[in-house]
Amino acid sequence: MRNFKISPHTPRTLIWWYNRRDEIDFDPPYQRRGRLWSAVDKAYLIDSIINGFDVPKLYLADFQFGQSSLNKAKLPYAIIDGKQRLEAVFDFFENKLVLNEDCIFRKDPSLKIGGLSLKDLRKSYGKVAEEFENASLDIMSVHAEDEADINEIFVRLNKSKPLTGAEVRNAVAGPVSELARLIASHEFFVENIKFSVARAADLNAATKLLLFEYEGKQTATKKIDLDRFAKSDVERPRLELAGRRALDTLSAMSDVFIPKDPLLSSAGMVPVYYWFVRDLPVEALSSIRQFLLHFEEMRKKSRSQEESNLSDEMRRLVARFETLNRSTNDLQSHVGRVQILHEIFDSW
Repeated sequence: MRNFKISPHTPRTLIWWYNRRDEIDFDPPYQRRGRLWSAVDKAYLIDSIINGFDVPKLYLADFQFGQSSLNKAKLPYAIIDGKQRLEAVFDFFENKLVLNEDCIFRKDPSLKIGGLSLKDLRKSYGKVAEEFENASLDIMSVHAEDEADINEIFVRLNKSKPLTGAEVRNAVAGPVSELARLIASHEFFVENIKFSVARAADLNAATKLLLFEYEGKQTATKKIDLDRFAKSDVERPRLELAGRRALDTLSAMSDVFIPKDPLLSSAGMVPVYYWFVRDLPVEALSSIRQFLLHFEEMRKKSRSQEESNLSDEMRRLVARFETLNRSTNDLQSHVGRVQILHEIFDSW
């Protein structure tokens, strides 16, 4: 590794860090989404800090000295590992979080601190508030000039944590991950989808669409396929063209679907709808959502075995779609589901 160093940061209190919270980049490219911890999890961390229990080290990229091309946000620090912990600490400072009801102050168990916010502690139990505000966490400063080094640290530190494939791929430096992030920032993923993006499901779907366009056809989109794509030595002009095509089709899809569309409750359906919309002429776009609602109703009746006026052929197609939908990342599943949508759309 070139010009790479990890060293302990000068010990600072939590209130010192809170007062400099605007100097920390919480969303560098490799970082996974925040707000993954529940309120109970966050309050348990605050309990640990107040009671002096050990908290795992945090890692910050330190850009205080000299200019670095890695400092995209032009801030003194960028979080590498410990985002959830810092968010919990700052939430408690801002009274967005209260201690769990079973929280006990071990130095004086007679104090009833459960359910209290930091504001409450300052008012009623000042010494407990001081324990929190003046506590310090072990923070490691990372000095690096190569993005691959930062990404490597993030992946290594999170090896034992349940990162999704998309979160790990997002930490791989390269044009595929960078373009997938751009695609995932499209209005379609920001406004139209209804599925959770907390674990980077949007980045996962965006990478699938980019792979489709790069290959010029539907392909298998299993984890091994997406990982290989992210790490491959891609042809830049071909990748950029694939990205433009993906963004163009997503713009059309934004006109098809409504905000937080129930049709987009599952990330697994995005590649199918994408290729279906991509194949249709512009004049058909206005009727796509109505058709998809009709198709979902067919699926619902088929699953519940309700009486319907579906022909035997339609029942067969819907049943086939359900079978293929169990293996959403197989090539056969992608191709088969889109073909079925076209067959039913043509007769609709």
